Order: sequence, then structure tokens, then C-alpha cells
Amino acid sequence: MPPTLGDFRRDQLAIAALFCFLGFQYATWASRLPALKDRFDLGGTEVGLLLMVCGVGAAVSFPLVAPLMRRLGARRLALWSALVLVAVLPVLAAAGGYPLVLLVIFVDGVAVGCLNVAMNARGAALESHYGRAAMAQLHATFSGGSLGGALLASGVNTVTHSVTAHFAVAAALGLLLLAGAGPRALPDAPPAGEQPVQEEEEKEKKKGLRSLTGASRAALWLGCAMVCGTVVEGAMNDWSALYLSEETGASGRLAPLGIAVVSVMMVLARLLGDGWRGRWGDARMVRVGSVMAGTGLALALLSGGTWTALAGFACVGLGMATVTPCLYVAAADQGPDALALVAAMGTTGLLAGPALIGFVAGRTDLTTGMAVVAASAVLVAVCSGRVRWKEREGAAAAR
Repeated sequence: MPPTLGDFRRDQLAIAALFCFLGFQYATWASRLPALKDRFDLGGTEVGLLLMVCGVGAAVSFPLVAPLMRRLGARRLALWSALVLVAVLPVLAAAGGYPLVLLVIFVDGVAVGCLNVAMNARGAALESHYGRAAMAQLHATFSGGSLGGALLASGVNTVTHSVTAHFAVAAALGLLLLAGAGPRALPDAPPAGEQPVQEEEEKEKKKGLRSLTGASRAALWLGCAMVCGTVVEGAMNDWSALYLSEETGASGRLAPLGIAVVSVMMVLARLLGDGWRGRWGDARMVRVGSVMAGTGLALALLSGGTWTALAGFACVGLGMATVTPCLYVAAADQGPDALALVAAMGTTGLLAGPALIGFVAGRTDLTTGMAVVAASAVLVAVCSGRVRWKEREGAAAAR
């Protein structure tokens, strides 16, 4: 019996629960950084190290995740990684010292890296199996989960300042989200339209060194595009408010709108993005979107002014919204090794991007630093232009 639209929606919602869970879990502990800072009397350096350790854990997961996916399958890897992330919350609340907190956050980063690859692999398989675009909406649910985690933190904090109580509630809600994911959406056996891993590996061996080199080259170009894209996303989150206040003279009331404008535009565009992908194709969405983001931001920087900057930030949110989802889908087409590589390079961009902008701003000014962000967006189009994108039949059916 051929798959129906109802089957697609059920599987899409189940996989979306994983994306929502990951955003929710990260926002939960990140929202309590001030409480952890006060509890262990941490300075700015110690907090920075804490955040870096999480990223290092995600990067360390790169050599592990591809073999684990072959051994466990995406279903079990995603569920086990998610359960580790649930366990991180009460352990973090009970941690008695800063070194243990660092260890827990490192484990969190490794589990995040594994879940990130596994859930994006299942999202790409969902599109392949049903011939319908879905990845942009899945990434929108990640943003929704982050918002939910932040709102929960705010709500619990009005009742009690106890991190233990907050993390206990969050862990329970996380388990409910995982129950919603269900086994249906993540079968270990590859769905129709996917080839078994062993069969794929045999084909790769028969193709010889020349074609393997070509596949590696494609994965590296996708990884470079992902690095540039995540530099843009990370820098906009970390520097937009400071740019508005320091460079345009925005008031304390207007400065936070920088992050809000980027986030809102990105969520809205991701909710609509799968329809756009079906109409124009992934390659065009990545190239046009990244050029729009870079050009819009560059013009805003040249013009100056708070409202012009906010318009440029809106271009960034709109243009970059579907870039990361499309890059993950293209990487999944290259196999689990390529997907793990691209995900790890994306983590590198998130880690290095804000620091790079800070270095440039320290040597020059923040306007020049933001110009690096605009250039990074344009480089996404350059790198993605070196990749042969797969044509997806039936993608236009996403609606």
C-alpha cells in the first residue's frame, strides 16, 4: 500500500518532536547560566569556558557519530542521545563543583552532536521516502523548542529560583516530547528509496578512488558553506544588540529587537520554506537566500541608522532561514560520513564565528566586524555553487 499524506504527517510530527526537544533542552540549561554563574561564583572566563566545552563536545562527536549510525541505526542513536540529554539536566542541577559542571556540559555537547546528525538524517530520509520537502519546517520546530525552553525558564523562575525544580520539570517535559517522537518515525530499516549502508559502501568501493575523491570534495564544499552559514547565525545572535546600541545609538528598548527581528523572520521563513524549496529547488534557495542576506546586511551597514539596521537584520533572517536545512539534506545525500562532517563544521562555525567578529571589532570597529558577517553570507553562495545538487522529484508536493 503506497504511503499516504496522513503517513507523512505522522512521521513528520514524530521527527519534529526530536528537533523541538533539542532546542528545548539547550534553551533550558542555557537560560539558567546566570544561576549557575552565581552558584559557583564564576567569572566571565569560566562562563566562556563552559560554553566552549559544550561546543568542543559536539565537535568531538564527529568521529563517533558515523560509525554509531552504522552500528545502531539513526533511530536508536537519536533516542539514546536524547535520553542522555534528559539525564544531563538533573545531574547538572546536582553538580557540586565547577569541574563536574564542565564534564556534564562536555557530555551534553557529545550527545547534542550525535542527536543533531541522527535527526537530520531522519529528516532527509523522510523527504526521500515521501517525495515531499519537510526539512525547513523541522528546523522551525527547533526554534520553537528553544522559545518554549526560554518561556518555561521564565515561568518557573517567577515561582521558584530552584534550578533543581526547574530542571526536574524540564526533564519530565523532555520525556513527553520523546514519547511523541515514537518508534514509527525512526525505523532502523531504511525506508523505500534509501539504500542499505552495506550496499552503499560496496558501490563506493567499486567506484574507486577517483569518485571517492569527488564525494569528499562535495562534502568539504558543503561543510565550508555550513561554516559560513553558522558564522552568520551565531554572530547575529551574539552581536546584533551590541551593534545597535554601540554603532547606531539605539536605546535600551530598541537594541534587543535585533535578535527578535532575526529570530521571527527565520521562524516564519522556515515554516513557509518547504513550499519555496519545492517551487524553486534547494540550490536556488541557498544561493539566492545567502546573497540576499549578505547584500541586505551590507547595505544596512553602509547606510547606518537603527531602523535601516533592523531592515538589514530582517534580510538576514529571511535569507538564511532555509540555508542550513538545505545543506543538511544535501550532506545526507552524500552519506553518513559527509553528514557528520558537515554537522561538525557547522559547530565550528558557531564556535568560531562570534569570537572572530569580536577579534575584528577589537582591532577595528563593530561595523567592520558585521561586514565580515555579510561577507560570510555571500561566501555560502560561492561554496554551494561548487556542489552538484540533487534534483528531487515530487518536492513540489510539500504544502
